[in-house]
Amino acid sequence: MAPPAARARYIANKADNQVLTKKPPKRLGLNGKSDKEAGNKKDKDAKKRNSKQPGSNIQEKPNPNPIMPSVNTAFKSFVSVRLCSAIWAYIADCDETFNYWEPLHYIINGHGLQTWEYSPQFGLRSYTYLLLQGVPGYFYQKIFNPNPILIFYMVRCMLGFACAVMERYMYKSICREFGIHIGRLWLIFQLFSVGMFVSSTALLPSSFSMYFGCAALAAWWQTHYELAIFLTAISALLGWPFAALIGVPLVLELVIRRREWKTFVQWTLISGAVVALPMIAIDTSYFGKLTFAPFNIVWYNVFTSHGPNIFGTEPLSYYIVNGFLNFNIIWLLALQLPIMLVMDYLIVPAKSKSTLNFPHYISLAPLYLWLLVFFVQPHKEERFLFPVYPLISLCGAITVDVYQRIFFRLKSLMFKIKSGVHYLDQSMFIAILVMVTSTLLGLSRVFSLYRNYHAPMDLMLELHQFKATPQYNPDIIYNVCIGKDWHRYPGSFFFPAQNFRLRFLKSEFRGMLPAYYVNGANATKLVHPYFNDLNQENEHMYFDYDRCDFLVDFDDGKYTALEPNYSKRSKDWAVMKSLPFLIPDKSHKVFRAFYVPFLTDNHIQYGNFNLLKRKPKRNGR
Repeated sequence: MAPPAARARYIANKADNQVLTKKPPKRLGLNGKSDKEAGNKKDKDAKKRNSKQPGSNIQEKPNPNPIMPSVNTAFKSFVSVRLCSAIWAYIADCDETFNYWEPLHYIINGHGLQTWEYSPQFGLRSYTYLLLQGVPGYFYQKIFNPNPILIFYMVRCMLGFACAVMERYMYKSICREFGIHIGRLWLIFQLFSVGMFVSSTALLPSSFSMYFGCAALAAWWQTHYELAIFLTAISALLGWPFAALIGVPLVLELVIRRREWKTFVQWTLISGAVVALPMIAIDTSYFGKLTFAPFNIVWYNVFTSHGPNIFGTEPLSYYIVNGFLNFNIIWLLALQLPIMLVMDYLIVPAKSKSTLNFPHYISLAPLYLWLLVFFVQPHKEERFLFPVYPLISLCGAITVDVYQRIFFRLKSLMFKIKSGVHYLDQSMFIAILVMVTSTLLGLSRVFSLYRNYHAPMDLMLELHQFKATPQYNPDIIYNVCIGKDWHRYPGSFFFPAQNFRLRFLKSEFRGMLPAYYVNGANATKLVHPYFNDLNQENEHMYFDYDRCDFLVDFDDGKYTALEPNYSKRSKDWAVMKSLPFLIPDKSHKVFRAFYVPFLTDNHIQYGNFNLLKRKPKRNGR
């Protein structure tokens, strides 16, 4: 049961959202009394108010007709935006392609690339997670035998819809716990967030953990502890084990503050039995040995001598810059929220709690705990922040609200303000300014991403045109080769038929590359000597240049002996398609990050992303 003051505030917020009938509902002020009682007492307290410091007792009564999109309206908005992401977002992380889309292609179509993480000797990735995404695609393929690209976009649309469901639940919970104003700010920030545009439809465990981890927080804010624990278990076990960090404040609040340790233990055991046991059974059947993938990935990243740092390290500024690119000014507002809450406490004489069930330092702790842990890790990647992306929008919204409250308080001290004025009436321009600025920056960034980096996905579709020509032979294997640009390959779902294969050419890259699953029913159970967990290259992965039928290459103006300009070898290759792709080193940092009409094109430079087709030889094709 919430404290009386918080309950009164909640009832007031509910009343604000109701459509007025012939007999308006009794409306509660922030002090817990009805407007009528406050009005009768107004004259009696006039002298007392005048004797006090100006503005110290201004009545912040609820806005009588707040604009709040309904939950269903918000859900429709989320679905629309996430489906746009499914269609137009590019694959930004090669791990998404090789660790998830390729094994999924193997599950559905019987062939695909395997990374060392899926080798039974390591077992860092779970096939259970892939099956959750792949079962609908599997039946779609078996029943209709569609073009593979349709399966890709079907899975993406499913992911986008799942994200919209989470956001709907979270929106409802935010409006109840933090208030209508913060809820609608969060809604706008989410809809135009670049980070959500990228992460919402990514086939990554960190995105999966975002869905269920934030749904767990929404359940927690409504004191649905059993559901919160269960959703956290799904997030951490089926998704990304490090996402359990989000649930730490939940557990501490439940066990220490509420002393309901029995609920925690009981539902932890239930969740473990329901989620972990089937997961272990499925992964064990795939790997051919007892395998618990969440334990393996934690062991590798935390307890091995090399860990993930062999894949590269980044300075602290990496997350600062990346956060701004994905959330622009909302990121900066979210980072300063702890300081702003202290200022709000010191400056604004609040008469009641601003949240329903929990103080801010408890309900928002998951975000800052997450940032504290991951900011200090040497190995940094954009997807590591995916699970807390909705919390960044929330904290940004709360910071905007705090600025509005402080502005109203300072204005009330300097100018005489009519009694009973709500702080939103005097400060809404701040929220509108932030919303408009963040929306414009978000749209600018999304357009820039599509314009600068979508070429590889569009280029692969040109192979579908070749399949429609008389030159195509369904009985032979076509080898599509790639060199230095292997990390930009979007996946086998972009091939027009099952007789196309990706092949790697030797380049300046010296790390571990994936290899195709071998043929046979036990392909996932076999241990191969060419896989290792030290990111060391193996010659087994490289293909003979002379056997390539097609070649994908980005001409960025930099050439070496292992990375020549293949498009200039006119005796061997004909250019099938060429699309512009950004050259980061030759482009202005700001104008390549954000599209500015009439200015961007003068400060960035593109190279040609080429799809080459081998010219026929006299003695063969």
